[in-house]
Amino acid sequence: MKKNESENKPTNNDKARTVSQDSKKQQLDPYRQEKEGHYMTTDQGLRINHTDDSLKAGSRGPTIMEDFHFREKMTHFDHENIPERVVHARGSGAHGYFQAYDDSMKKYTKAKFLTDPNTKTPVFVRFSTVVGSRGSADTVRDVRGFATKFYTEEGNYDLVGNNMPVFFIQDANKFADLVHSIKPDPDNEMPQASAAHDTFWDFASLMPEINHMIMWVLSDRALPRSFRMMDGFGVHTFRFINEEGKARFVKFHWRSTLGAHSLVWDEAQKLAGKDPDWLRRDLWEAIDSGNYPEFELSVQIVEEEDEFKFDFDLLDATKIIPEELVPRKPIGKMVLNRNPDNFFAETEQVAFHPGNLVPGIDVTNDPLLQGRLFSYLDTQINRFSSANFAEVPINRPLAPVHNNQEAGFMRQTINKGKANYWPNSIGGGCPMMAPENQGAFVHYMEKVEGHKIRARSQSFNDHYSQATLFWNSMTEVEQKHIVEAAHFELGKVESKEIRQRMVGHFSKIDMNFAKMVAAGVGVEVHENFDQESTGHYEDNEASKQMKNGKSVKESPAVSMERNKIETVKSRKVAILVENGFDYNELMQVKQALTDAGAMVKIISKLHGMKKASNGEMVETDKSHVTTGSIMYDAVYIPDGKESIHTLMREGDALHFINEAFKHHKTIATSGHGIELLQKTSIGGYVYAEPTSRDVKEHKGVVTAGNDADADEFAEKFIAAIKKHRHWNREEKMMVPA
Repeated sequence: MKKNESENKPTNNDKARTVSQDSKKQQLDPYRQEKEGHYMTTDQGLRINHTDDSLKAGSRGPTIMEDFHFREKMTHFDHENIPERVVHARGSGAHGYFQAYDDSMKKYTKAKFLTDPNTKTPVFVRFSTVVGSRGSADTVRDVRGFATKFYTEEGNYDLVGNNMPVFFIQDANKFADLVHSIKPDPDNEMPQASAAHDTFWDFASLMPEINHMIMWVLSDRALPRSFRMMDGFGVHTFRFINEEGKARFVKFHWRSTLGAHSLVWDEAQKLAGKDPDWLRRDLWEAIDSGNYPEFELSVQIVEEEDEFKFDFDLLDATKIIPEELVPRKPIGKMVLNRNPDNFFAETEQVAFHPGNLVPGIDVTNDPLLQGRLFSYLDTQINRFSSANFAEVPINRPLAPVHNNQEAGFMRQTINKGKANYWPNSIGGGCPMMAPENQGAFVHYMEKVEGHKIRARSQSFNDHYSQATLFWNSMTEVEQKHIVEAAHFELGKVESKEIRQRMVGHFSKIDMNFAKMVAAGVGVEVHENFDQESTGHYEDNEASKQMKNGKSVKESPAVSMERNKIETVKSRKVAILVENGFDYNELMQVKQALTDAGAMVKIISKLHGMKKASNGEMVETDKSHVTTGSIMYDAVYIPDGKESIHTLMREGDALHFINEAFKHHKTIATSGHGIELLQKTSIGGYVYAEPTSRDVKEHKGVVTAGNDADADEFAEKFIAAIKKHRHWNREEKMMVPA
């Protein structure tokens, strides 16, 4: 190709493909392979007629080295793993699409996927825990990764975030120390996937900047009920840039349309043993059943001229922008509607990088973000042993790729031509440089100057006010859970000195909070605790401007309880039955639950068919040995004298009900079932008269007489499930479950 006047216009082959919901799926299709209906072959296509035994010199003789099939098969097995991620090793992924609501963001950004409501941009999302290895449990107390790869027509854009909007540290230079401290101890490799040990809290007690994040980690946010019921945040402050070149600061938020909900700590611990794959199984089954997770993308936008109008620094990753100061703007929705075909090829090999940007989005001088720009790329090269990891199918962009990086391990593209350098004349000067008006990425022109110095701005030196803001924003129940979490986490710390230091930090957040924690971990609260900040802070013009900046004392937006979305969609309901249950009642209530969007499972002592009092048969879905109340959001026990009396004699059934009550879940029954509840540890409740037409609901326990209207009963049951948890049960402490 020779240069001419139209050299900057792309040819037909260079035009980016139209982005649609299915475009990434279509791109992956050539790499998919079905195993059914085919003869087994070697990697070279040679058909194999025996794969059970190696080639030997006689049936009891030594294996012969000429057995190329054995060597190929074993070599693949020996090399089929890649190094797991240092953090975020345990993950679960899903395909889907993102679609903007309208073109209102054109005022702020030229990123097309955020401004074109007619485009469904393919995405791949990976949810993860942070600390644990690939084999650890899903439900540990931890931050959750929430990383999204957008396959846009302008290239891949990666929004690499977490389910908490702040981070532990301010500067990436402390990242290795953070991770080393929170990982299992180097001498004994314990504990796995837990921060409840001396090394982490030693680090935390000596790093005051960590305090805000500690409050989030001790909160219910660290125990998500489901990846589908979890919010996400970009953590850092980024830049939006519009067609005119004007920049604004931006924070990204994902909000689950089901609301953000949590497990309780006892539930999380038991699930780690009963089903360590709980969160990834829940995500997979929801998508498989058509209950597609949905997340709304919102942004907080700050004008450049308002950068220093707050009492915190926008570049400090340990701070949020309270929504009371800068409201969120909803701009689009993401729907996850397809499970991966192969976990290793997709979820395990997907490679994210916050430096994967598109025109209209740029980074800022956040020192944590700046370090991540190096770390993520370096990590992927280590995992794949190659810089060509972008050629793995799940990482390939939909936009055409043309450059001179043609060699290296794992290279798959076959480039034609002689010129693999620039500038060149042999190849007609191709691939050429694209002007900005042809979609080229141009870094935001920010004036940067200063002395070389290992220091942070004095504007980063407030380590307590937003931790206090978080505490003030919690409901009484949420505060209680934070205190209980601190009792467990610090209670595992053997060093009293470390516990004392940590409680000292808590006293600067809130004195009552510190006293409640101290009472549970065996230390005193000192009124005048003082801990010098680590690192060096330099006073500058930014910190001077911020001294009288905007602030708030609390932010209801960060509370999960204050922002509950009441829905039963995809909530799991357990129905306990034995022979002799009321068939008509069960079927009517089950239908009402299903119509409302709940997922219903019938459970009995043993798998198999159960016979109703009228002779009808129903097949059970689970047995007591394979499931538990911790896997459900509500429990329903249909009437039926014989069934109820059998349940009364089953310890597993009684435990199921007690445990659900202890975990604040909705429980419903009727008629003879009221007698069953009275046999459990649930006492002092207002129940319907068993032989009446009454329907009563008391603290999430719904009861009905055997002559009550089933529709009314189902309606009150569903209304109670919508509340998710019933925190007003003081009696739960008396329940032996």
